[in-house]
Amino acid sequence: MTEELEEMGPVDYLIVEFPGSRMTGEGLPLLVDLVERGIIRLIDLVFIRKDTDGSVTALELQELGDELGLTVFAGASSGLLDQGDLDEAGAALEPGNSAAVVVYENAWAAPLARALRRSGAQMVAGGRIAVQDLLASLESADTGA
Repeated sequence: MTEELEEMGPVDYLIVEFPGSRMTGEGLPLLVDLVERGIIRLIDLVFIRKDTDGSVTALELQELGDELGLTVFAGASSGLLDQGDLDEAGAALEPGNSAAVVVYENAWAAPLARALRRSGAQMVAGGRIAVQDLLASLESADTGA
């Protein structure tokens, strides 16, 4: 297992909230495309719901309906996520909403990560800048504030 981990690229996660639990499936073909082109490797895909009492429940794909075309993701579970992780993801949700929790390897970066590890370098931090923050920064720069 350690050897396999040494070969991996950086691993990220996303929590995508669906207000009112309305999932259209519109983005799913794009996720499949990223996997098929080898840009990412899907490690986990879990759908959750946050009830009005604040409790978080994992949803079975069958509960979401066949019209979303989720059967392609059946088995996309490494077992990495436990109820504590789902509860933490649920903390980001408004009550009554659902979400997809996606854990994925940035497969495109794996060759770079392997080369860095071989040379003794380590990735010691990472992060993400939200698009809203980029837009606010650019707007601030444009107005001279």
